[in-house]
Amino acid sequence: MDRYTIKKDENGQLHLWNEVGEVRLTDMLDKCPQARVFAFDAPMGAGKTTLISELSREMGTEDVANSPTFAIVNVYGLKDGEIYHFDCYRLKDIREAIDFGAEDYLYSGNYCFVEWPEVIEALLPEDTVRVRIRVLDNGDRELTIE
Repeated sequence: MDRYTIKKDENGQLHLWNEVGEVRLTDMLDKCPQARVFAFDAPMGAGKTTLISELSREMGTEDVANSPTFAIVNVYGLKDGEIYHFDCYRLKDIREAIDFGAEDYLYSGNYCFVEWPEVIEALLPEDTVRVRIRVLDNGDRELTIE
Protein backbone atom coordinates (compact mmCIF):
# COMPACT_ATOMS: atom_id res chain seq x y z
CA MET A 1 0.00 0.00 0.00
CA ASP A 2 1.32 3.43 -0.95
CA ARG A 3 0.31 6.72 0.65
CA TYR A 4 0.52 10.17 -0.86
CA THR A 5 -0.73 13.65 -0.02
CA ILE A 6 -2.39 15.77 -2.69
CA LYS A 7 -1.98 19.52 -2.39
CA LYS A 8 -3.16 22.36 -4.63
CA ASP A 9 -0.89 25.31 -5.30
CA GLU A 10 -1.97 28.94 -5.60
CA ASN A 11 -2.83 28.36 -9.29
CA GLY A 12 -5.07 25.37 -8.54
CA GLN A 13 -2.57 22.82 -9.90
CA LEU A 14 -2.49 19.48 -8.10
CA HIS A 15 0.77 18.14 -6.71
CA LEU A 16 1.27 14.63 -5.37
CA TRP A 17 3.71 14.28 -2.48
CA ASN A 18 5.23 11.10 -1.11
CA GLU A 19 7.43 10.78 1.96
CA VAL A 20 10.51 12.02 0.09
CA GLY A 21 8.97 14.86 -1.90
CA GLU A 22 6.82 15.74 -4.87
CA VAL A 23 6.07 13.08 -7.51
CA ARG A 24 4.03 13.01 -10.72
CA LEU A 25 0.43 11.84 -10.59
CA THR A 26 1.27 9.20 -13.18
CA ASP A 27 3.74 7.64 -10.73
CA MET A 28 0.76 5.82 -9.23
CA LEU A 29 0.22 4.13 -12.59
CA ASP A 30 3.90 3.21 -12.79
CA LYS A 31 3.58 1.35 -9.47
CA CYS A 32 1.03 -1.00 -11.11
CA PRO A 33 2.26 -1.29 -14.71
CA GLN A 34 -0.07 -4.14 -15.71
CA ALA A 35 -3.21 -2.62 -14.14
CA ARG A 36 -5.69 -0.81 -16.33
CA VAL A 37 -8.71 -0.40 -14.04
CA PHE A 38 -8.53 2.03 -11.12
CA ALA A 39 -11.45 2.37 -8.69
CA PHE A 40 -11.59 5.75 -6.93
CA ASP A 41 -13.25 5.54 -3.53
CA ALA A 42 -13.97 8.85 -1.81
CA PRO A 43 -16.82 10.88 -0.41
CA MET A 44 -18.69 13.44 -2.49
CA GLY A 45 -16.56 16.53 -3.08
CA ALA A 46 -13.25 14.88 -2.17
CA GLY A 47 -11.77 15.52 -5.61
CA LYS A 48 -12.16 12.29 -7.58
CA THR A 49 -13.00 14.04 -10.85
CA THR A 50 -10.30 16.68 -10.35
CA LEU A 51 -7.69 14.01 -9.68
CA ILE A 52 -8.76 11.95 -12.71
CA SER A 53 -8.74 15.08 -14.91
CA GLU A 54 -5.18 15.96 -13.87
CA LEU A 55 -4.04 12.36 -14.18
CA SER A 56 -5.51 12.10 -17.69
CA ARG A 57 -3.82 15.36 -18.69
CA GLU A 58 -0.46 14.08 -17.40
CA MET A 59 -1.00 10.88 -19.40
CA GLY A 60 -1.17 12.97 -22.56
CA THR A 61 -4.82 13.46 -23.43
CA GLU A 62 -5.66 16.72 -25.13
CA ASP A 63 -9.35 16.19 -24.40
CA VAL A 64 -10.99 18.14 -21.61
CA ALA A 65 -11.57 15.63 -18.85
CA ASN A 66 -14.65 16.47 -16.83
CA SER A 67 -17.34 14.74 -14.83
CA PRO A 68 -19.26 12.04 -16.71
CA THR A 69 -22.10 12.18 -14.16
CA PHE A 70 -24.85 12.32 -16.79
CA ALA A 71 -23.06 10.52 -19.62
CA ILE A 72 -21.88 7.78 -17.20
CA VAL A 73 -18.66 7.32 -19.22
CA ASN A 74 -16.38 9.81 -20.97
CA VAL A 75 -13.71 8.79 -23.46
CA TYR A 76 -10.40 10.67 -23.67
CA GLY A 77 -7.98 10.00 -26.50
CA LEU A 78 -4.32 9.11 -26.05
CA LYS A 79 -1.59 8.53 -28.63
CA ASP A 80 -1.72 4.80 -27.99
CA GLY A 81 -5.27 4.18 -26.80
CA GLU A 82 -8.03 5.71 -24.76
CA ILE A 83 -8.98 6.47 -21.19
CA TYR A 84 -12.48 5.55 -20.04
CA HIS A 85 -13.73 7.67 -17.16
CA PHE A 86 -16.79 6.26 -15.40
CA ASP A 87 -19.06 7.96 -12.89
CA CYS A 88 -21.40 5.30 -11.52
CA TYR A 89 -23.13 7.58 -9.02
CA ARG A 90 -26.38 7.81 -11.02
CA LEU A 91 -26.62 4.08 -11.77
CA LYS A 92 -29.43 2.41 -9.87
CA ASP A 93 -27.93 -1.08 -10.05
CA ILE A 94 -25.40 -3.25 -11.84
CA ARG A 95 -27.91 -4.11 -14.55
CA GLU A 96 -27.70 -0.54 -15.89
CA ALA A 97 -23.92 -0.91 -16.14
CA ILE A 98 -24.30 -4.15 -18.07
CA ASP A 99 -26.84 -2.49 -20.38
CA PHE A 100 -24.45 0.29 -21.42
CA GLY A 101 -21.60 -2.17 -21.99
CA ALA A 102 -19.43 -1.47 -18.96
CA GLU A 103 -17.67 -4.83 -19.30
CA ASP A 104 -16.53 -3.96 -22.82
CA TYR A 105 -14.78 -0.87 -21.44
CA LEU A 106 -13.41 -2.56 -18.32
CA TYR A 107 -11.83 -5.46 -20.23
CA SER A 108 -10.69 -3.44 -23.27
CA GLY A 109 -7.05 -3.14 -22.20
CA ASN A 110 -7.40 0.66 -22.02
CA TYR A 111 -7.19 2.64 -18.79
CA CYS A 112 -10.49 2.84 -16.91
CA PHE A 113 -10.93 5.27 -14.02
CA VAL A 114 -14.09 4.49 -12.07
CA GLU A 115 -15.81 6.86 -9.64
CA TRP A 116 -18.35 5.31 -7.24
CA PRO A 117 -17.07 1.78 -8.04
CA GLU A 118 -19.18 0.07 -5.39
CA VAL A 119 -22.15 0.22 -7.76
CA ILE A 120 -20.40 -2.05 -10.29
CA GLU A 121 -18.16 -3.98 -7.88
CA ALA A 122 -19.09 -7.40 -9.31
CA LEU A 123 -17.98 -6.33 -12.81
CA LEU A 124 -14.55 -5.02 -11.82
CA PRO A 125 -11.54 -7.16 -12.79
CA GLU A 126 -9.71 -8.94 -9.98
CA ASP A 127 -6.62 -6.79 -10.49
CA THR A 128 -8.48 -3.50 -10.06
CA VAL A 129 -6.34 -0.97 -8.19
CA ARG A 130 -8.12 0.74 -5.30
CA VAL A 131 -7.43 4.45 -4.93
CA ARG A 132 -8.86 5.85 -1.72
CA ILE A 133 -9.06 9.59 -1.12
CA ARG A 134 -9.52 11.01 2.36
CA VAL A 135 -10.00 14.71 3.06
CA LEU A 136 -7.65 15.89 5.81
CA ASP A 137 -8.55 18.59 8.34
CA ASN A 138 -6.29 21.13 6.59
CA GLY A 139 -8.01 20.55 3.21
CA ASP A 140 -5.23 18.42 1.71
CA ARG A 141 -6.13 14.94 0.46
CA GLU A 142 -4.55 11.69 1.52
CA LEU A 143 -4.33 9.23 -1.34
CA THR A 144 -3.92 5.52 -0.59
CA ILE A 145 -3.24 3.07 -3.40
CA GLU A 146 -3.88 -0.63 -2.81
